[in-house]
Amino acid sequence: MKNLSIALFAAALSAAMPAAQAQTLQKIAASDKITVSYRETAVPFSYVIGTHKAVGFAVDLTEAIVDDVRLRLHRPFLRVEYLPVTAQNRIPLLVDGTYDLECGSTTNTSARGKEVSFAINHFYTGTRLLAKKTSGIQGYADLAGKTVATTAGSTNEKLIRQYSADHRLNMKIMLGKDYGDALGMVESDQAVAFAMDDVLLFGLRANSSNPAALEVVGETLQVEPYACMVRKNDPEFKKLVDGTLARLMRTGEFTRLYKKWFESPIPPKGVVLNMPMGAQLKANLKARSDQPAM
Repeated sequence: MKNLSIALFAAALSAAMPAAQAQTLQKIAASDKITVSYRETAVPFSYVIGTHKAVGFAVDLTEAIVDDVRLRLHRPFLRVEYLPVTAQNRIPLLVDGTYDLECGSTTNTSARGKEVSFAINHFYTGTRLLAKKTSGIQGYADLAGKTVATTAGSTNEKLIRQYSADHRLNMKIMLGKDYGDALGMVESDQAVAFAMDDVLLFGLRANSSNPAALEVVGETLQVEPYACMVRKNDPEFKKLVDGTLARLMRTGEFTRLYKKWFESPIPPKGVVLNMPMGAQLKANLKARSDQPAM
């Protein structure tokens, strides 16, 4: 009877307002479905192996959150749909109600916080460069007048453009639609380097066709937090997502998942990223902050 009441209330509310405005848990209950996003090449956070569904650290976090949604709504057989997103469409599609939850490699920024809400930060990273070892690129000064790849709509695009302008490097910025596309620009010599979050560069190199030919170089620019995104003005759903992450952090399950994806062999090639947890993330296991990048 309780489940029927929830469903009737959710259906009535959903009919009364657009999907983008409906509270997420009520929207999910009304449709008996949750739609979550994934990235196709964000190793080791979210990436696709062959034609199978996405795997990765953020995918495991997503599945833990979905399990808690099932418990909250008393829907053990709640359907889950997976939607691939890009840097360009991940925010618009979340805002308009196309999907309900994004956990991946999205930087928590104040600017984005005007459109969406962010959960507890689950990773910290910074912009570096991926280049061929034969390119002679060792730092940002070596990029003067050269073509640099990054992804459209990313914080890295804004940062590298600003860095080029501030230091009068006159870089030519080439934009890829996703990480794999930008990596291909370096591998095919269309660009001398790929500017992106360092952890993603290590993952892309590890799973590239010739990892030994590539290296991550340059100092770290602007350390930034990653966090799951939910729709704005939906404190009930944000509280659930934060609650899942806090539980994983408190019980040690988060650390186990971190070791699984950053310090152990990962599919498809069994490579090891060898990236121990950084000091900022260790501190946030206790602080559990959702503060954006400065």
